[in-house]
Amino acid sequence: MKSSNLEKLIKSATLAYNNAYAPYSRFKVGAAVLDENGNIHTGCNVENAAYPSGSCAEEQAIGNMVVNGGKVIKEIAIIGKSKELITPCGACRQRIRELCDKDVKVHICDIDNGLRKTFTIQELLPSSFGPENL
Repeated sequence: MKSSNLEKLIKSATLAYNNAYAPYSRFKVGAAVLDENGNIHTGCNVENAAYPSGSCAEEQAIGNMVVNGGKVIKEIAIIGKSKELITPCGACRQRIRELCDKDVKVHICDIDNGLRKTFTIQELLPSSFGPENL
């Protein structure tokens, strides 16, 4: 079942994708996070000549959410261009998990084909360690 916010998230992630700074890999990624207040926050990957000093799109979107007062991820869309699914890296899976319930939807999208697959963060990061473990 598609969420009512999915179209807005994909559009926002696409705008972020178009602004990605990826001169080395040429692998752009955009992300959009919906917070508990209904606000959408975006991010794109930003590479750096001094690897691994770059940052991921999900990391940027989550940071933007937090700086703008959001505390809880309700839904996230990630978009790129690849034959394979562009799922979050391990560090970003943990970043997402830190600020959401285990059933939060993570939509994996392609710039040419739209939504490819939806996971929960629990599916992407099973048996995860979160704030409730402390």
